[in-house]
This record gives sequence, C-alpha cells and structure tokens, in this order.
Amino acid sequence: MSDQQPVQMRVSLAQVDTRVGDLAGNSDLVVHRAAEAAAAGAHLVVFPEMTLTGYPPEDLVLRESFARASEQALVGLAARLAAEGLGGLAVVVGYLAHTEGSGPAPVDEPPTDDDRPSDANPRRGAPRNAAALLHGGDVVVRYYKRHLPNYGVFDEARYFVPGTELPVVRLHGVDVALTICEDLWVEGGPCGVAGQAGIDLVVSPNASPYERAKDDLRLPLVQRRAAEAGAAILYCNQVGGQDELVFDGDSMVVAPTGELLARAPQFVEHLLTVDLAIDRDRVPQRRAGRIGSMTVTRHVLGEEPVPAYEPRPATVAEPLGECEEVWRALVLGLRDFIDKNGMPSVVLGLSGGIDSAVCAALAVDALGADRVHGVGLPSKWSSEHSLADAEDLARRTGLQYSAVPIAPMVDAFEASVELSGVAAENLQARVRGTLLMALSNQHGHLLLTTGNKSEVAVGYSTLYGDSAGGFAPIKDVPKTLVWELARWRNAHAAERGETEPVPRNSIDKPPSAELAPGQVDSDSLPSYEELDAVIADYVDRDLGLAQLLERGHDPDVVARVLRLVDAAEFKRRQSAPGTKISLKAFGRDRRLPITNRWRETLPTVVEGAQA
Repeated sequence: MSDQQPVQMRVSLAQVDTRVGDLAGNSDLVVHRAAEAAAAGAHLVVFPEMTLTGYPPEDLVLRESFARASEQALVGLAARLAAEGLGGLAVVVGYLAHTEGSGPAPVDEPPTDDDRPSDANPRRGAPRNAAALLHGGDVVVRYYKRHLPNYGVFDEARYFVPGTELPVVRLHGVDVALTICEDLWVEGGPCGVAGQAGIDLVVSPNASPYERAKDDLRLPLVQRRAAEAGAAILYCNQVGGQDELVFDGDSMVVAPTGELLARAPQFVEHLLTVDLAIDRDRVPQRRAGRIGSMTVTRHVLGEEPVPAYEPRPATVAEPLGECEEVWRALVLGLRDFIDKNGMPSVVLGLSGGIDSAVCAALAVDALGADRVHGVGLPSKWSSEHSLADAEDLARRTGLQYSAVPIAPMVDAFEASVELSGVAAENLQARVRGTLLMALSNQHGHLLLTTGNKSEVAVGYSTLYGDSAGGFAPIKDVPKTLVWELARWRNAHAAERGETEPVPRNSIDKPPSAELAPGQVDSDSLPSYEELDAVIADYVDRDLGLAQLLERGHDPDVVARVLRLVDAAEFKRRQSAPGTKISLKAFGRDRRLPITNRWRETLPTVVEGAQA
C-alpha cells in the first residue's frame, strides 16, 4: 500500500453511563449507541472499560456466576448486533472475562518458559478486566488488561489477573491495537509494545474517575502515549456516578503528532465521531511475536480500505471552569446515586446555613424541585435569620418545605435525663437526626447529610445527629470551596436570568451549628482558610508533621488539626458515602485504622548520625 493516499476511517467513541451488575441494560445501551454510530457512518465504535458489567464491580468479580454471565452476555451481544443489522460495524466493548488455567501472569517479568502462564493458560478461575472486538456476529479478539492499578480507589490487583498478549486487528486495512485504561499510564507498557510492533491506531476503553483538574492531566498523558505508539489514540471514558465515584467522560482522539482531533463534553453521555486519515507508510515495519513482556498477535478482518468519502469536521469541547466542573460532578454523582438505586426523592434539614443551602441547590439541580424536601428544625438557640434563610432558600429553589420546632422534644429529653455541656448541645442534633430519619422512613425519601470535608476531617459533627443520612453530597468538598460553589452557582443563575438559588445571607453570615447561645464555628476551630490548607496537605497529600511545617503552616494550627483529624477516624468510618472530587477522599480512597497509636511528631536526630 506504499505511495498511496492515507487510509480513511470514521470512528465513534460512545461515552455512556452504565449500571454495575446490569448486564441486560448495559447490553441494550451498547446496541442503541452502536446503531447511532452506524447511522453516522462509523466503521469502528469504542465503548468504555467494563461496559457490560459496569465499573467498578468490586467483589462481584469474585462470583463465578457473575463472570460467566458476563462472558455469555458478550457472546449474546455479538450475535444481537449482527441480527440487528450492525454486524459490519466493529465494536470494542469492555467486560469481565473468566478464564481457565493454573497460575497468575506477572507484569514485571516476561515469561521465560512454557510453564509460565499466559493468556491461553492462566490460573484456574482467573478473572480478567477485558475488552473484546465484536464483528460479524463473532467475538473476534479479546484483550486482557496488562497493568492493574492498586492505589487510591482502585483494587484491581485484588481481583484480576494481568494479560500478556497484545492483539492487533487489521480492519479496513488499518492495524488497530487494543489496550485498557491503566495501560496508558505506564511508559513502556502496551503502547510502547504497540509502537515497536507497528500499528496505526490504539483503542483505549477507560473508567477513569473524576477528580479536580484531572482533565488537565489526561491530554498530555494521551499525547505521550500517542507519540510512544506512533499512532492515533481513541481514549473513550465512562460517564456517570457509581457510589462514591463519578466519571466525567472527557473522551478524546489524539493524532500521532499529539494534535487533539476531537474531545467530548464532560458529565454527559455523548457519541463522539471523528474522521481519521491514516498514513500507513509512516510505520516502517509490522511485527508479531514476543516484544518485551508481551506477545503481539495479529488478526485480519479486512485488507480493503473503505471507499474515499468527504470527511466531516470534528468537535473539540471546551474545558469547564473549575467551579462549574465540580458542581456538575456533584450533581451527577447525587443524581445517579438516587436514580440508579430507585429512590423517589430526598429529604434534608435546612438550617439556613451555607452547607445545607448548597446541598439543597445541588439536589434541586440533580433531581428537580418536586423531588427535594427540606425541613426546618429550629431549636430555642436558633436565630431568627436561620429560619428566615431556610424559607428564603425554599422560595428560591421551589423545593418542598416544612418546619418542625424541636424545642418541646429537647425539653422532654432533658426532663428525663440530666445533660450538660456538649452532651446537651448534641442532644439537639440527635433530635433533628431522629426526626429526619422518621420522615425518611415515613415518605420513602433518602436522607441527605450536609457535612463538608472540613467538618468530616476534624469530627465537627454529631454521630446519629447531623451526620445521619444515606448520602453526603458535599462530603469531599472543603468548606472554603463550599462558599466558592455557592457564589459561582448564584452568578451562573444571574447570567442566565434565573433566580439565584442560595440566599446571600447564608453565604455572608459566620457559620454556626447554633447548639448554644451565640455559638460560631471559630469558637472551636481555626479559620477555615487555615484548616482547609492543612487538611489538603495532611489528608490529600499524606504529608507528615515536618513537611507540613516546611510548607509554612502555623505550628499551633497544625498540632490542633492533626489531633482532631486523627481522633475522628471512628466517626468517619460510620459516615454516609459521598461523591469523590479530590485527590484523596474519605472512604474507599483513604483507609486508616481506627485503633492506631501512631501520631505525627518531628523527626528525632539520633546522636552521632549525620543530619
């Protein structure tokens, strides 16, 4: 094919929102989006990582019945695509594979003898994070993820066996290599092997969770791998919420030169279709067999290029601003948690403060005002403006609102048992929690708890009181960012000629739990600017005491915050799940023992040792 015009190919990336465990529903989603891709004239469509099972399936992977069902769903999907007239479209879809054999396949060393297991001879009952290319009613090739992340929210080394083969499929004269997600993050990994083998195109199904500014990392990463592979890369990422994780999509197509050819919008399902012109002469040789620690296999579906056609312009979605990106992540995470679990509505306590106001605005954006129920629960210490601000919020957002004074109930408790100090203050919070849970039970609402990351970090909450609830929308949002989000959401509404959802007074007044006369948060906590800065370094970045001081934090503030954070671990272990947006969220991302005597101290210089 030398001295010929570049080979054309129209590809689609199906950025979809799947449901974990819903093999039938996810298969329907693939067929629907594949039909859209075919209607758009695509020759190849790529779906995200583990599309059929949803991601992450966690311990469902360990059930052989689930893995077998995934395999059956894959074969059934291939046949169904052909039966519905889509057999001529190449479809790359992620799934859970279950293979037979005798042992694991290590990543760090290449096999050295025939006894070493391979993709054809893994350990018995080996689960695989897999992707398959479907065409003509058949499963043409299967690829098993090579690099299994085992950090942060990922536990893939717990579940999966890594693959050792890199399949390359010739489709319409174009050599296409399959990889999966983490394979892109490893220099010299499958993309490097693909580059040595000689290929034209890399497909990369992904389930890459959102965190702040992660989209700034992805494009340079994909550009590096495209250069390493010497090929264009189709990076197709999942979208949607799954428990504490939210996936933002941000799918993209990058040329071998690093040029961004197309990019999908964040936080929405989207079919991104791109016309490629592939110069096959730029690949000097095409190899198969052992390359490094992988075996390259080649499969031919078709040598004949597609007939020449007029390419369409591609779209490059503009990145979202920081606050809008976080807001949309929180909205999507909340919406999918409620809808995917079949819950009709939510209820939350409205104190007139900034946290409950932002949670209410998020809930209205996620679910609609008719599915959000706010309850004012004033005590004898509640200020007049607290109830007024809660009512103002309800008017602004249109949510369902009622008020239940708690003073008579608190008085009844206090008449039965003598309480003072913090115990008496917390009683008010627990009465509120009990009432909200009762309303949740009575009407079928899910109770939202409104604590932010700063409060969760230092234990500034009451167990079985304000911490009660089934989901915590701003659990991973520092207090200072809560204010930023409120101001951004109001400005966004004003730009669109809409009512600002968050009352100005809720933003401007000093934060207070109002559990005692004149109480404000600054009575017992450092300023939130100082607190959040220390939390970001201690919790998110795992810095020790000496490093915190080197970064210029006030020593007294550091000592106080670390003591509070360490002592609150038992509270956090009982807290509701909430959407992850930071580098390290409480929950599945940050796991520390509750019973733990380690405390951060300055390093001691041993006498006689060099400093």
